[in-house]
Amino acid sequence: MVQSKKERYGFLAFCLLPTFILFLIFTIYPLFSGMYYSFFEMSGSSSNKEFVGLANYVKLLNDEIFPHTIWHDYFLVITKVIGIMILATFFAVALTQLRIKEAPFYRIVFFFPNIMSIVVIGILWMFIFNPDLGLINSGLEALGLEDWSKAWLGDPDTALSALVLPSVWAGIGLFMLMLMGGILTIPKSFYEAATVDGANGWQQFWKVTVPLVWPQIKNSILYIVITTLNGSFIIVQVMTEGGPDNSTQVMGSYLYQQAFQRNNFGYGATIGVAILILSLITVLLLQKFMKREKIQY
Repeated sequence: MVQSKKERYGFLAFCLLPTFILFLIFTIYPLFSGMYYSFFEMSGSSSNKEFVGLANYVKLLNDEIFPHTIWHDYFLVITKVIGIMILATFFAVALTQLRIKEAPFYRIVFFFPNIMSIVVIGILWMFIFNPDLGLINSGLEALGLEDWSKAWLGDPDTALSALVLPSVWAGIGLFMLMLMGGILTIPKSFYEAATVDGANGWQQFWKVTVPLVWPQIKNSILYIVITTLNGSFIIVQVMTEGGPDNSTQVMGSYLYQQAFQRNNFGYGATIGVAILILSLITVLLLQKFMKREKIQY
């Protein structure tokens, strides 16, 4: 059926317009609203607001807690990227290259945490870290290492590190499947040629697998970074609420605390703008750093 240019553009508009409207309502409008409210002092519980200009930004620069929240966020970013990518890559290569008969079963097992709510994951790991009945302390006591047991989420020295385990555990499955999809598209003849040339398994991984699945690796890292900077406050809020003594406070949880617990909505919006700026800078730098020539085969 031959369509005129007008009919074709009309069909495209009909398909794209609803999505574009939703994007404006749920993304663009909240974005600019947050930037607008950052110039006001307001509680958020009423329509009363007072224009204060850049006062909230000056307050943010002088805030003693906010720099610590930035460090905590990037600590989680670095540890999650390292932990998730190493484990996801290992399992992806193992399940695609080692011909494990139970591979479909392991795919389900590793992906299972991704279908669970992050709130459920947080509660589950709270029980695991429980100082009296938790699996970790009970395991240490069973091994005769009871001196190592402690209140993991209640100790400022270990609380932030303790959040890494559930965050990594929850993210392995998704990125493992993404990498497996890339690995399975690599022709087996490439590995056969590498074997004939005398390359061992480790060399094949670095010289064949990694370059050819680099787009999946890059996208996985960017996704981890973005979701951590913008969503780590959920697991923090569930497991520690930013404590003890702000030792696990991240930018998102600090925003929530200021805007919705202390009714300082304008200052919370300012923190949101700071999160946006830091996220954009981080993603742009990572894209530049991880840029490689596309390999075609």
